[in-house]
Amino acid sequence: MPDPLYGPGELLALDREHVWHPYGPMPGRVDPLAVESASGVRLRLAEPAHGRTELVDGMSSWWSAVHGYNHPVLNEAVRAQLDRMSHVMFGGLTHEPAVRLATRLVEITPEPLRHVFLCDSGSVSVEVAVKMCLQYWRSTGRPAKRRLLTWRGGYHGDTWQPMSVCDPEGGMHELWSGMLPRQIFAGPPPATYEEEYAEELRALIARHADELAAVVVEPVVQGAGGMRFHSPAYLRVLREACDAHDVLLVFDEIATGFGRTGTLFAAEHAGVAPDVMCLGKALTGGYLSMAATLCTPRVADGISRGEVPVLAHGPTFMGNPLASAVACASIDLLLSQDWAGEVKRIEAGLREGLSAALDVPGVRDVRVLGAIGVVQLDHPIDMAAATAAAVREGVWLRPFRDLVYVMPPYVTGDDDLARICRAVCAAAREG
Repeated sequence: MPDPLYGPGELLALDREHVWHPYGPMPGRVDPLAVESASGVRLRLAEPAHGRTELVDGMSSWWSAVHGYNHPVLNEAVRAQLDRMSHVMFGGLTHEPAVRLATRLVEITPEPLRHVFLCDSGSVSVEVAVKMCLQYWRSTGRPAKRRLLTWRGGYHGDTWQPMSVCDPEGGMHELWSGMLPRQIFAGPPPATYEEEYAEELRALIARHADELAAVVVEPVVQGAGGMRFHSPAYLRVLREACDAHDVLLVFDEIATGFGRTGTLFAAEHAGVAPDVMCLGKALTGGYLSMAATLCTPRVADGISRGEVPVLAHGPTFMGNPLASAVACASIDLLLSQDWAGEVKRIEAGLREGLSAALDVPGVRDVRVLGAIGVVQLDHPIDMAAATAAAVREGVWLRPFRDLVYVMPPYVTGDDDLARICRAVCAAAREG
């Protein structure tokens, strides 16, 4: 490993001066921890923090590094592709890694998703999904169908159309509520099936069918909007209502895809398929930024029959060979192992370890599904205090709002899982 260019103090000074971190002010008010390297489930720090030089990662780097860090199979996939080509434009050209990835995604996702548009990031994947739906209706002679329906408590990304279907009250994008397209919102989905709520969904879709292009939801788990779980039965309600009233259905599986909830895709909990599906995060195993928007032949054929018969979207790095190659390797690595057994093991460990949080004052709820564990407080968390408490336990967490949650890599061992649970309890106490 080459010697670092900057000492830790100089690095953080330059970071404060020049680097604008996500969801943070500029200049920053709290110094981030500087990571020197990462391997397995551990982040090695450039200098100690609260007596720790290594931290177990409880976040999978925002839910993407499902295989951990520095994995030899994924490293080799990147090296081998780098020797061939790192990038080539996708307009008018194609290449084996992207074709292989698209084919693999079609093979493992629910029928009839058969067409794949490769994107730069999760937010862009949702942006493309919305564009697909709007252009489909315009191309098929029904341009009035241009609004979206979703439920409250959702989060779909930080670009324009995705922000419009995030929760408009109390969500991260409330600042833009007067400028974003006005969409239609149902109440937040209950954890268990309630016929009254199902009827609310049916009624909203029926009432607005003539103007609805699509329903856009996160299936089974709402992520950054509040880490809530809901009954898979609502997905069947949405599928039936969308079919009855000629509305497209979009599943945002950016956070839930590739096994996180215990099934390969969360849609499988309900046994239904959307018209459009968004994938990202774990797609490349956390190595490179890439996402995908999949659609059915109905959607693709409808767009192709329009006055403008192409999807008017073309990212410069679309189908990047390096990202495509490592995504293929990550999918093959996942499916070559007992990933479902590992997720089930993690789920059992989280249930056992996080049960102790119920005795922590201020804890309102503890919930676990697959490799997701959530502790919800009855007050906004002190993020700095909670993070410091976790670091003292040797764990990296990223609490927000009233939540301390974990999404560990699937390779996390039982001892490290227990450590993560202790850190969550410590963060809840201190936050």
